[in-house]
Amino acid sequence: MRFIVHLLVIALALWVTAYILPGVEFSSWQALAISAIVLGLLNALVRPILVLLTLPITVLTLGLFYLIVNGFIFLLASKLVPGFEVSGFWWAVLGALLVSLVSWFVGSFAGSR
Repeated sequence: MRFIVHLLVIALALWVTAYILPGVEFSSWQALAISAIVLGLLNALVRPILVLLTLPITVLTLGLFYLIVNGFIFLLASKLVPGFEVSGFWWAVLGALLVSLVSWFVGSFAGSR
C-alpha cells in the first residue's frame, strides 16, 4: 500500500511539474503513470550507484552536484518513456528539483496520518 501511495505522490508531482514548467510535457495520462513508475525505479536502482560514483565531486561542490545527478535521472526517464518530453538538460534539472519539492510537500501530509 505504501508503494502505491508513493507512486501516486510522484505522479502528482510530475503533473504539477509539467503544468508549471514549459520544458516538461506529457502526451497522455498513461505516459504520466508510466513515467512515475520508471522514475521511481530509476531512483531506487540507478541513483544510488550514481551518487556513489559522483561522491567526490558532490562533496567538493558541497552537495550541489546532487542536483545534476537528479536532473540526469529525470532526463533518463524522459528518454525511456514515450510521451514524456523534456526540452533539455537544464529543464530536467529544474523538473527534478520541482518534483522533489512537490513530493516532499505532499509526502509530508500523506505520511502524517
